[in-house]
Formats: sequence, structure tokens, C-alpha cells
Amino acid sequence: MMNLSWENQTAIVEFVLGGFSSIRQLNIFLFLMFFIFYILTACGNILIVLIVLFNHHLHIPMYFFLVNLSFLEVWYTSNIVPKMLLIIIAEQKTISVAGCLAQFYFFGSLAATECLLLAVMSYDCYLAICQPLRYPILMTGPLCIRLAAGSWLCCFLLTAITMVLLSRLTFCGPSEIDHFFCDFSPLVHLSCTDTSLTETIAYATSSAVTLVPFFLITASYSCILAAILRIPSGMGRKKAFSTCSSHLTMVTVFYGTLIATYLVPSANSSQLLRKGSSLLYTILTPMVNPIIYSLRNRDIHTALKNCVSKKPCLLR
Repeated sequence: MMNLSWENQTAIVEFVLGGFSSIRQLNIFLFLMFFIFYILTACGNILIVLIVLFNHHLHIPMYFFLVNLSFLEVWYTSNIVPKMLLIIIAEQKTISVAGCLAQFYFFGSLAATECLLLAVMSYDCYLAICQPLRYPILMTGPLCIRLAAGSWLCCFLLTAITMVLLSRLTFCGPSEIDHFFCDFSPLVHLSCTDTSLTETIAYATSSAVTLVPFFLITASYSCILAAILRIPSGMGRKKAFSTCSSHLTMVTVFYGTLIATYLVPSANSSQLLRKGSSLLYTILTPMVNPIIYSLRNRDIHTALKNCVSKKPCLLR
């Protein structure tokens, strides 16, 4: 019956992103804040990439995966923040259906890739601490490349499945998305065709690329913690833990923001609150990742200090 009522409606060709219209009086403040966050995110992650690339002492698996993660963060925020800034300051809220689907595709693919890269980095930490003698044999250069490339390729292909299903939906209105970017749920709710298959596939793929890596990370750090506790020397335990402390902090921040956004019951939270929690993993997490590695990682910290002091960018 509902399909009959939609038959005479015209499919829309563009969406209107609501942004933060409910707090429009703070537009200038929001624009300046998000613009500064975006610049810090881009510059911080690019700096990490350059430090690792031009310092041959950092050409090891741990920093190879870090370069992949920092490169990802730059594109992750660039996919969302520039359009959000235009919405805030210039009221350019319209986005074509194709552009909206493309934004969702890159957002979903990059977020999923980050989950897998964090799992790969936890596996690297596990081998470094639990299998130190076999580490150079197990974590070889070709394996690092395969793990990183596999993470990128797998997630982009999986998200493409959801993307194809979304592109086959018909959107009849209303055309306004009460969000600052094209996320999956707001898009599906605007469709006037059956979305059950799309939602099922999206749920299955998103669960696979978030929960499976999370369980692998949990298993890796359980083994790491057990290995650290078996070290008799307090100094040895401290040194072993410092090897993975930066990555563990990143995992906590990333998954903490995802849980805060997607596991909080929507009935008990306002849309403004959900937008705020979405800002955590679209802006805050990419911005703090280079800060975490700069301040908590001795190698990066030393290389950065040497570069700032105009010394050769080499570790002492």
C-alpha cells in the first residue's frame, strides 16, 4: 500500500545537509574551531608520514603501518570536513545524490580500513613482545605490504557492495538529511523503496570489519599483557609496555568514539548529541592520533626534536 502512494512521487536528485542549523548563532565559532582542527589533523598526520619516510631508522613494520594510518586519516577528514565547513559558513547545504553516495562510500571504506589497520598493528605488537626472537622472520617486508594492501582492498570492496545496493534505492523525499555528512542510516531513512536487503548486507559487512578486528585486538593485548606480567624486571615490563602504549591509546580512542556513537540508544539521545558524538571519530580521533604518537613514542619524539633543532632527521 505504501508503495502505491510513492508511485506518483518524483525521485529527488540532491539532498540538503542540515549541519548544525539548531545552533546557527555559533556558526563563526564552529567554523573557526573545525577549520583549526582540520589543519592540525592534516599537518600532524602529514608530518608523521614525512618523518617516517625520511628517517631510515624508522623503516620498520611498526612505522610502516603508522604511515598507512596517518595517510588514511588525512583522506578520512578531507572527505567530510571541507563540505561541513561550507555548510556552516556559506550555507552551501545541497549535495547531489551521487556526491552523497560517494562521500558515504569513502567514509565507510576508510573507517573500515582503519579498523583492520589497527588490528594489524596489534598483531605486530603481539609478535614484537610475545615472539621477539622470531619477529624479524615472521614480520617481513612482503608480509607487511600484503597486510596493509589487503586491509585497504578488502574494506573498499566490502563497502562497494553496500554502495551498489544504496545506488539502486529510490529517494523520493523529504530531501533533508539532519546530519553534517552522508551517513548510512540517514540515507536509508529517506528511501521510498524496500531497504531490508541493503540494511542486512550493510549490518553484516560493518560488523565483520569492526567486531572481528576488535576481537583480534583484544586477543592480542590479552597475550601481550600476560607476557609483560611474566617479565621479572620492572624496567623490562615498562619498556615492553611502552612499545605498544601509543597504539593501545589509539585503539581505545577510536573504538571508544565508535561505541559512543553507534551503541547509544537513539531513543535516549537527541540528534544534536548524536552529531556531537559523530564529531569524535570524524575530527577528534584523526587529530589526536599524531599527537599520541608524537608525545608517547620515543622514536618519533626524538626524530621530531632532531628535525626541529635543525639536526639530521636521524635517531641518536
